[in-house]
Amino acid sequence: MGEISAKKRIWGWFFFDWASQPYHTLLVTFVFGPFFASVATGHFAAQGLDEMAADAQAQSLWSACLTITGLIIGFGAPVLGAMADTAGKRLPWIAGFSVLYVLGSAGIWWMQPDGSNLYWGLITFGIGFIGAEYALIFINAQLPSLGTREEVGKISGSGFAFGYAGGLTALILMLVFFLEQPNGKTLVGFDPALGLDPALREGARFVGPFVAIWFALFMVPYFLWVRDRPVARRGRGMGDALRLLGRSVANLRHRLSLSAYLGSSMLYRDALNGLYGFGGTYALLVLNWSIVQVGVFGIIGAFAAAVFSWVGGRLDSRLGPKPVIIGSILGLMAVCVVVVSMNREQILWIPIAEGSVLPDRVFLFCGVLIGGLGGVLQSASRSLMVRHTDPEAPTESFGLYGLSGRATAFLAPALVWLVTEMSGNARIGITPVIGLFLVGLLLLRWVQAEGDQTI
Repeated sequence: MGEISAKKRIWGWFFFDWASQPYHTLLVTFVFGPFFASVATGHFAAQGLDEMAADAQAQSLWSACLTITGLIIGFGAPVLGAMADTAGKRLPWIAGFSVLYVLGSAGIWWMQPDGSNLYWGLITFGIGFIGAEYALIFINAQLPSLGTREEVGKISGSGFAFGYAGGLTALILMLVFFLEQPNGKTLVGFDPALGLDPALREGARFVGPFVAIWFALFMVPYFLWVRDRPVARRGRGMGDALRLLGRSVANLRHRLSLSAYLGSSMLYRDALNGLYGFGGTYALLVLNWSIVQVGVFGIIGAFAAAVFSWVGGRLDSRLGPKPVIIGSILGLMAVCVVVVSMNREQILWIPIAEGSVLPDRVFLFCGVLIGGLGGVLQSASRSLMVRHTDPEAPTESFGLYGLSGRATAFLAPALVWLVTEMSGNARIGITPVIGLFLVGLLLLRWVQAEGDQTI
């Protein structure tokens, strides 16, 4: 095979975002998450719980799943990153976790709509989610090698924009051809394709195999155009990897900016994941939307995320990532206050007329901002991490970044779980994410805008 150009390598790297984003868009937020919530709510209602209690129990179960997978991802990330850096190769790890992604997402097909195997749905979803998040750590570790310090912000933003465009395309295809409405038809009035039976909710369940096929197909350009850059081995086996990781963790006490950034991003990215993980289920449980309505909400959010991420990448290159991160957090905090203050009877705790469509319109606008500002926040965050990354051990550095993003990934779901259980109210249960955003914002005070690569 001939020499692969730098431009083609960047495009190959972009294709991971295009291939993997549907897991977050279709499974975590806009199709499987709400589908699981609706099935679980029906299951608990059949056991005699009233609507509010059944909603809260469904949200609690979903929270528990995100908590457990977050713990697994968070504490495994830095160890895996260190192991990859000692070996000097990343592609075999990406290939292995890609297999996990495909098998986990495909397994969702066998979750039954009567709620008889709720835990199967959670387990297979969790397996795919772990594969997706672990693969992302190794993908992010390749970012420093794609351009200069000034270029990586634009590259990161363009990658997220391309990824959200992929998620948007996949979501539209799912709504048009597969996902059944209550009348048994898809969004545009088609019968579900491939002979899928709407009575068995096979259109909704097909989201798992659809995401698996999408990922397998669009990872081909990545594996064709992206190669590991030669890196000297830094040891062999688990022992050397753990010693390398131990030195990096010990060095954090000498790197205030990096330590503060890892702490800050740990909290605000956890809050963002909380919004993503509960946005669709919130609309279904609190506003009583259908899954198809949630899907349309997802289209709007994904389109906004693509546009905002592209623009945010340009702002990152011009202003640097730190101001972009601060602006995004402030915007998301304002959105959270609106979301927590509203249901079908009130907005910002002000009563509204019965039957008003204003809550739907306000929540759609919130979806635009959650999708858009969330995309910008993620893009700028990995750009700022590049400025704190050890060039000799980028996967280990991004493993620490993965740890910071997932070590407390249980925190937002666990707090939502706790507050939902205590209040018995799915709307009130979302309030902890505001506090997580606020503390993350305060910690940014000690983060150097130009980073700290001192080893």
